[in-house]
Amino acid sequence: MRRSGITSTTIAALAKAVLCIALLSTGARAQAAHPRGYLFIVGGGPQPPELIQRFFDLAGGTKGKIVVFAMASSEGKESGEEKADDLRKLGANAHAYYIDANEANSDSMAKNMEGVTGVWFGGGDQVLLTKALLGTRVEKAIHDLYAHGAVIGGTSAGAEVMANPMLTGEERHPGGVRPPDDTTAHYMTIARDNMELVPGFGMIKGVLIDQHFTRRRRHNRFISVVLETPPHLGAGIDESTALIVNPDGHWSILGESAVSIYDARHAVITKAGAPVLGESGLILSVLPSGSSYSPVTGKVVLPH
Repeated sequence: MRRSGITSTTIAALAKAVLCIALLSTGARAQAAHPRGYLFIVGGGPQPPELIQRFFDLAGGTKGKIVVFAMASSEGKESGEEKADDLRKLGANAHAYYIDANEANSDSMAKNMEGVTGVWFGGGDQVLLTKALLGTRVEKAIHDLYAHGAVIGGTSAGAEVMANPMLTGEERHPGGVRPPDDTTAHYMTIARDNMELVPGFGMIKGVLIDQHFTRRRRHNRFISVVLETPPHLGAGIDESTALIVNPDGHWSILGESAVSIYDARHAVITKAGAPVLGESGLILSVLPSGSSYSPVTGKVVLPH
């Protein structure tokens, strides 16, 4: 009998190639079906023109639609309109909203979220933002928009809500065993169970966020929560500076100052319940504008 010339090894190789092509095709379809946009997380303070311009560009420029939520501040109606006006001056279709939880669940507000390419959270008190939006139709719409390519940004409190859990800024035991006489003194210790954490929106996964970081010397409080809270990775964003989460997951830094990364994922940390909080092996990276960072590998690329 004449042999076909196709060996079992060849058949196996062909089958493997077909399987690989199928898997790649499936992965490509899945990626196409679930693209991801950008996160634009600003540490508070004045926003340089380059930050405003970059957010505007990522939101689609003059072809985009941007909504501003400013409920974190009692003066949010004014500050929200100011932010929307800054974006309109660049040519954006921008709208400011100051709403409560009932309005965030309304049909009219859900309609307003249709076609949005950029969302901005203003500064103030992050708890007020989550009180208004957490668990509502608007919050779900924001996650859906991000999953389909929109840019989600915020500053100060609007940066803090990106994480889950998020810091409220409240201390349970100010000063530890030596409470300060001055009630305005904060974050004097590195200690267990001191900083209050509550649910945030969870736009960024697997990392804690802090803001006004270098300017307000918030290292003590952030070291404490990073060591206590899995997965033990944190980004402290300084004022006038943005941490940008790109669609492929890597981070880039833009602005006037820096982002401090605290990575304790491979550190030895005193056990939960121990009376003191300590560690060995915490990695600190200070990333100025132009830097990039991989939260998966921990690789840092500094500007030349």
